[in-house]
Amino acid sequence: MIKILVSDPLAKEGIEILKQVKGFQVDERAKVPPEELKKLIKKYDAIIIRSGTKLTKDIIKHADNLRIIGRAGVGVDNVDVTEASLKGIVVMNAPGGNTVSTAELSFSLLLALSRNIPQANASMRQNLWERKKFMGSQVFGKTLGVIGMGRIGTEVAKRAVAFGMKVIAFDPFLSAEKARELEVEIVSKNKLFSLADYITVHTPLTDDTMHMIGGKEFEKMKKGVRIVNCARGGIIDEKALLDAIKKSKVAGAALDVYEKSPPIDNPLVGLDCVVATPHLGASTEEAQVSVAIDMARQMKDALLGKGYRNAVNLPSVDAETLEIIKPYINLAEKLGSFQSQILEGRVKQVNIKYTGDICKYPVSPITIGLIKGMLSSILEDDVNNVNAQAIAKERGIKIVESKQEEAEEFNNLIDVEVITDKGKCEIAGTLSTKQDPRIVKVNDYYVDAVPSGYMMITRHKDTAGILGLIGTILGKNKINIAAMALGRKKKGGEAITVINIDTTVKEKVLKEIKNAKNIRDVKVIKL
Repeated sequence: MIKILVSDPLAKEGIEILKQVKGFQVDERAKVPPEELKKLIKKYDAIIIRSGTKLTKDIIKHADNLRIIGRAGVGVDNVDVTEASLKGIVVMNAPGGNTVSTAELSFSLLLALSRNIPQANASMRQNLWERKKFMGSQVFGKTLGVIGMGRIGTEVAKRAVAFGMKVIAFDPFLSAEKARELEVEIVSKNKLFSLADYITVHTPLTDDTMHMIGGKEFEKMKKGVRIVNCARGGIIDEKALLDAIKKSKVAGAALDVYEKSPPIDNPLVGLDCVVATPHLGASTEEAQVSVAIDMARQMKDALLGKGYRNAVNLPSVDAETLEIIKPYINLAEKLGSFQSQILEGRVKQVNIKYTGDICKYPVSPITIGLIKGMLSSILEDDVNNVNAQAIAKERGIKIVESKQEEAEEFNNLIDVEVITDKGKCEIAGTLSTKQDPRIVKVNDYYVDAVPSGYMMITRHKDTAGILGLIGTILGKNKINIAAMALGRKKKGGEAITVINIDTTVKEKVLKEIKNAKNIRDVKVIKL
């Protein structure tokens, strides 16, 4: 008998799918206290949760028989995925079930914001008739800027096009062909800020997207722009948004997510020009049923040995081989993330060349790790080992693998060339004798850099004093240098420096470095 615990409320349609399988025992036990769950979970083969149950490291350690954790929804932040992986437990989610519901809420909020619907309704409930007070703005003919064209962003764009809006989008991984199919124009982030009448965000919350829209971004926008956020709290700097509203730069905002939830005493919520909802993105009957059905079907197939879908931690090789290639998967993820943060333009093709002894082993898991690292930093979708290549294909990105067993300069090398509509970017990495990842080539420059933490890459003239200049600027701003690698083609020509630093670099410091003599460009990335 295969025992399945459902520890959060799940739509009956999903429960019935599991109960109809001969040999499945389904137990529904909602709101089980953590200490009780530690004891209860021992006897189950699988568990389905939503956001209520927290599967901490301590609880998972007691899950002696557990094979699968199913999250009926997108985020798995309430699951210690690392501990689950160590115990050999597969973690699955159901990312597609709430796509339409969240997209509909985003567009509903856009319309409500445009026509002052919540405010007018509140006025009517007070027996007032204030037609002039609630003069609105039509969306037909206006420009919507979509940041992040994942599943939800794409659905929002479709609805905007149907309403006669012009849609522009920022998404480095959306191909020109796919954009044309969606009737969307791909633009740079700065151009989107300057052209859009409405801006909606659909990206994950990462170190790179935290406060992605702040004071300097609002300065670039049109006067009277309207902002919608149904993605993640923190993508928009709420203090900067409040300031932009007070200065009349932003005409209004519609928010479903907040930097702190619930947003108690949040001044934005009290403003007349702000439409606020309590994280209702997936709160429709249809979405609840959809994620329940999706997860039940995934769980059924997995427990019956028919394969896994949307597994966030699934190794695709045997345990012995996985141990051998695991350091290369780690290296590949770092190379992919590094690439995504320094390349320019829309990605068309990724060429991955493997050289040396690594060619004796399956490289597909390594390629998946690289694509996962590349896509994760920009997409709102949860990119995992199962869906990384499918997402790349969906976006028109061609992945090309090649092998060369005969080693040249390095015993093992992963060389990644990304072709965009603006050119090419090449990164190569290897492992040290201690299996630590190293970046050994950035475009035509050979370096020896540790891909970890905050990294600053400067392009400059190869001249005396340049490293001292950079070090002085960082030092006076109390930014400590952990390591430094210099690469050049020829004496006195172009050169790059890759610097590991202990903290990120503020915009004003970057500007000072960029404006210094003989400096061509500077970027900071986070791995």
